[in-house]
This record gives sequence, C-alpha cells and structure tokens, in this order.
Amino acid sequence: MLTAGKRLAVFSIREGKGGSIWVRAGSAFVNKDGSLNVLLDVLPLDGKLHVREAADKRDGAQASGRFGSEAGLEPALMEGHS
Repeated sequence: MLTAGKRLAVFSIREGKGGSIWVRAGSAFVNKDGSLNVLLDVLPLDGKLHVREAADKRDGAQASGRFGSEAGLEPALMEGHS
C-alpha cells in the first residue's frame, strides 16, 4: 500500500544470458496526495522503470549491489549493479 512518506526502490530490468539483470536506478517517495517523487541516479536504456517497495538492508546485500532477495527473485538469476 502506498502511504505518504513511504520509500520505494526504482529499478531498470534488462534481460541477460542467465536471467534478468536488475539495476538500481534510484528511489521514489510517496507524497501526501498519493503522487510520487522519483529520484533517478541512472537512466534506463529502454525507457522502462520498475518501482516497488524498498526492502530493509540485509547482510550487506544492498551495499554489494545484489537485489535478488529484496526484489523477491532468486539470487542465482540476478546480477546487480549500483
């Protein structure tokens, strides 16, 4: 559910040889009126972005750039870049 102040993660998803590659593209924040402010660190090559609830940092996964567990996907199919 989108509530004011909620932090969201923004990804660009590309298909790779071993599966999907999720690249963290930035963050988004929900405003009081339900609209979003999106802050991008990178631009997607295909013009598509995926926004989902941001997960808490666990075991350094976010620091290393791997988002498999946060995105709900199998880490074996993931390669992350930050």
